[in-house]
This record gives sequence, C-alpha cells and structure tokens, in this order.
Amino acid sequence: MTTTYYPQGVCSKQMDVTIENGIVEKVEIRGGCPGNIQGLMALVPGMEAEEAIRRMKGIRCGFKSSSCPDQLAHAIEECLAKERA
Repeated sequence: MTTTYYPQGVCSKQMDVTIENGIVEKVEIRGGCPGNIQGLMALVPGMEAEEAIRRMKGIRCGFKSSSCPDQLAHAIEECLAKERA
C-alpha cells in the first residue's frame, strides 16, 4: 500500500510511503533539509510501521509545532490505516 501525504507546517512538501505487511518498504520525501530527509529515507525502510511512528511522532523542529519526522509519522499512520482497511 502506497500513500501520498502532504505535510503541514514543515519544509518538506510531499511524502510517499509504501507499507507492506506492517513494514515500511519505501519512503520518498520532496523538499526539506537535504541531509535530514536523506537520513529519514535511509533509516525508516525495513522498520515496523508502529515502531517508526512511536520513535518520530511528536518531534518538533525549533519553534514549529511539528517536524519532518513528526509529519512522516503521520504519513505512516495514514498509510498503515489504509493497509489495514
């Protein structure tokens, strides 16, 4: 299951997440801080979706109420919900 998610309140503009059997298979992020985004795209694939959500949800970026990792957690939640439906 692949979901396209449009982050809110952060620098990244689009996140494409693929989940199969509860495992994050692929993450593509457009926009945002290049090093951070490359790190997320390299670290999250292969991780259990629930674990990725647990680790990233609630992370803030400076004064912002969210961050790219937090928004990725929301994208993974959305994709996981679609996979389970």
